[in-house]
Amino acid sequence: MRNRFRICAVAASDSIETVHLKTNGANRYDDQLNGQDQGEAFCVSFLKMALKFEVLGKFNRARAARLALPHFVCQTPLFMPVGTQGTIKGLTNNQLEEIGCQIILGNTYHLALRPGAELIDDLGGLHKFMNWKRALLTDSGGFQMVVKLLVSLLHLADITEQGVTFQSPVDAKPMLLTPEESIQIQNKIGADIIMALDDVVKTTITGPRIEEAMYRTLRWIDRCIAAHKRPDEQNLFGIVQGGLDPVLRDICVRGLVDRNLPGYAIGGLSGGEDKDSFWRVVAQCTAALPEDKPRYVMGVGYPLDLVVCSALGADMYDCVYPTRTARFGTALIPEGLLKLKNQAMANDERPIDPTCLCMVCRNYTRAYLHCIVTKDPMGSQLVSYHNLSYMMRLSKDLHTSIVEGRFPEFVQGFLRVQFPKGDIPEWVCNAMEVAGIDMSTCCAP
Repeated sequence: MRNRFRICAVAASDSIETVHLKTNGANRYDDQLNGQDQGEAFCVSFLKMALKFEVLGKFNRARAARLALPHFVCQTPLFMPVGTQGTIKGLTNNQLEEIGCQIILGNTYHLALRPGAELIDDLGGLHKFMNWKRALLTDSGGFQMVVKLLVSLLHLADITEQGVTFQSPVDAKPMLLTPEESIQIQNKIGADIIMALDDVVKTTITGPRIEEAMYRTLRWIDRCIAAHKRPDEQNLFGIVQGGLDPVLRDICVRGLVDRNLPGYAIGGLSGGEDKDSFWRVVAQCTAALPEDKPRYVMGVGYPLDLVVCSALGADMYDCVYPTRTARFGTALIPEGLLKLKNQAMANDERPIDPTCLCMVCRNYTRAYLHCIVTKDPMGSQLVSYHNLSYMMRLSKDLHTSIVEGRFPEFVQGFLRVQFPKGDIPEWVCNAMEVAGIDMSTCCAP
């Protein structure tokens, strides 16, 4: 059983209230988390918050909310396109505003390499540097680095208690990213939401490495909190790790919730795990996270996943998928995917999606896009515009359906269009049962 704590002392500053806690006994949780003998004091820091999260409507687990950030008031559920270096490939900021984009995600690692955090800070922060007036989120720098280096090129990286050492992609020299440095860089970049550095492992890995990464993530969150110098302007989110192990996920959730962070992310998914495991981790974490804080499922960009996770109580998502798949000539439509490179598109005078009112669907035919997609930069730009417009419209429809009390009908309609033969995947049916949505009218007998 987890130890109970008693408050020993409180020391407050302008930005952080530090509550010193002492255990009343030893257990694995405290030993792993603090690396100290039983009974030694450790501290948990409670950050002031630069956000307001207000739930406007609910259906069972699903909720629609207003998320007020320093630069923009957002509606959730929401999808965040990935602008690794402060730009969405091929789209202007005006176009992003036009389609309803609320938050852009930037990558700390890449921004620190080029143009550099110091320069961005000197020029007034990333909002001013890229002329984006709405909200920004930066990941820790570790997430994308881990995906690229740890998963694919493991020999190029080394994770220790100090941080992540890896080879520079510029000159191959060793570089060290620590929790402190990640937060310092993000403080200079100035995004509305910043992410803690976590120890990420692929979800298909089993064994002690999963447990090691989870406990290290909890130890690193305290270092991130201590290094965070702008809690009145930037919101530090912690990331739940633990692989597919429900016990480890529960320990990590409880450890992060104890720190009373402004928001929480569910990390370590979309890394090759089966869908049944995916939704169960999301369901477990959303059920245990606070009702009054935003919940962010990292790396989710498939429309079906967005609908399922929203039904399970998640609020925020990000992924490169809508723009990356656009560059390969694939458009997102209510029925699923439209392969614009297929020869069948060559004489098709219809828009990508007759139900879509975006600029691309109002002005260009499938035949025209078939001619230029993957061959001319304009092709990928137009399909990227449509795909992101689709994701923004889906997010808005999720929000509106919850607020208006017709969320089950919206989900049922979405699934009927995607699966007209009623062959809805079993994992979706299982997830919807937990979400309290009747699937009997959608599934084949």
